[in-house]
Amino acid sequence: MSAGQSGLRAGPSDGAAASDRRFFERVAGRVILLWGWRRALVAFLAGALAVLTQAPYDFFAAGFIAFPVLVWLLDGTTLESSGGVLRRLRPAFAVGWWFGFGYFLAGLWWIGGALLVEADEFAWALPLAVVGIPLILAFFYGLATAVARSIWSSNIGRIAAFAFGFALAEWLRGFLFTGFPWNAIGYAAMPVPLLMQSDAVVGMNGMNALAVFVFAVPALLAGRRHLRFGFAVAVLLVAAHVGFGYVRLTAPQPANVKTLDVRIVQPSVDLAEKWDASVRDRIFATMLALSSKEPEAGHQKPQLILWPETSVPFLFTERPDALTAIGDMLAEGQMLIAGAVREEEAAGQGADSRYYNSVVAIDDRGEIADAVDKVHLVPFGEYLPFDGLLKRLGVEQMVAGPMNFSAGNERHAIAVPGGARALPFICYEVIFPDLVSVDAASSELIVNVTNDAWFGDTPGPYQHFRQAQLRAVENGLPLLRAANNGISAVVDPRGRTIDALAINARGAMDVRVPIYRQETLSAAQRRVNGFVVMILFALAAGLLSVRRRLPAN
Repeated sequence: MSAGQSGLRAGPSDGAAASDRRFFERVAGRVILLWGWRRALVAFLAGALAVLTQAPYDFFAAGFIAFPVLVWLLDGTTLESSGGVLRRLRPAFAVGWWFGFGYFLAGLWWIGGALLVEADEFAWALPLAVVGIPLILAFFYGLATAVARSIWSSNIGRIAAFAFGFALAEWLRGFLFTGFPWNAIGYAAMPVPLLMQSDAVVGMNGMNALAVFVFAVPALLAGRRHLRFGFAVAVLLVAAHVGFGYVRLTAPQPANVKTLDVRIVQPSVDLAEKWDASVRDRIFATMLALSSKEPEAGHQKPQLILWPETSVPFLFTERPDALTAIGDMLAEGQMLIAGAVREEEAAGQGADSRYYNSVVAIDDRGEIADAVDKVHLVPFGEYLPFDGLLKRLGVEQMVAGPMNFSAGNERHAIAVPGGARALPFICYEVIFPDLVSVDAASSELIVNVTNDAWFGDTPGPYQHFRQAQLRAVENGLPLLRAANNGISAVVDPRGRTIDALAINARGAMDVRVPIYRQETLSAAQRRVNGFVVMILFALAAGLLSVRRRLPAN
């Protein structure tokens, strides 16, 4: 019986809804039917569009376009009828690989800037960095779509499969081949402190899964099955995400917390001069001058002064007078934590010295009270993997300094004035959630020193800072960050920036930092929760996929 025959008439809203649904069905249909290079191009462009969800753009609405398009592209892939599992899933892998190539190419192109600092020596490697790294990282997203397609269904189950596939890929990206979890999808859902707090409950594993699920839900607009249920779940997740953030941000700060007066120095040293012996004294004098100036209005003399990564322009073993100068600069009770290259002389005759990218704590007597070496080094930047083989092929270390570094054995907290314990992380070590959480339980302060000047005023330093912010939220600890020329900042345990210096600024800022912990859950529980979220999506996808394959009664 028709609507007219039954006396029922479609209202304006019903007609508009039907029209909208037909529009999405037409768009999805065209995407599903794409083939060959057109399918690869659309996947590539969708991946490039998804980068707009990351810092510094923070245009998260782009995710609601990029990920549904990828879902529809997967809807259009067919499993090979013969061959093993890998061959059957090859079309789905290819779609994800092209998406990943677009995502990482558009999101990491700025890495090439480091090679242009010494262009006469390293410009040849520019294609390897700008194109080669995205080519490799794209394999993770190819894996994500292949896994998702293996438990695919025609309803909301495929959105759950999609979320699980990407969460699994991002987890693997965090540690395979030393790990590089830069611009994980979950960061797109956390552009401001209000939206960062859920990370303290489910960690990055959970946030990656939840973000992909919510971004992909609009793909259901192209059909009728589970449309309302899918959007209801997405709205509920977003409401919980925002609500929890509001509750945590408005919770009162603990009473009678201790404070630490800190000065963070951002010297903005030109990298072309950084290792030039003729200007080292001038660089060092600039560091001393910025550190010893009178406190800013309303601030006390700093108890702790923080210099960026490798900010000391020479080895202390070669210039012991530098320690004397630092001791003369520091007032009684002050401490300097500085990024420096530490030399460990070889024990055997004829053996080479070992060098470490380190932070050193120097007291008011000009003595090194403590030192922590960088544990997680940057491949090709700070050390050369398989150096014997690659050097024979003419490949050398590319960017970080005049020598190869050795990795430190362990990280420990440094005792700073006021009785606090500061846990140091050098440069990109801070992007690894599990690495930061290992020792955070015994610390009261996270310290991150870096030198983002290699990448200039590009998205790179903003993305690096965003990831450092989230480490503060996850562990419920304040963060001190000193960059040679990046974003130096002080962040509270809830991810709010107390004060910061902009890129290209040269100066020093004084901040009174409240020292307290606001950890919602332990790192172990946060990790468990993240895996539970992933497993729930996998189970939902698997059950719905099996149900679809069961014969109808």
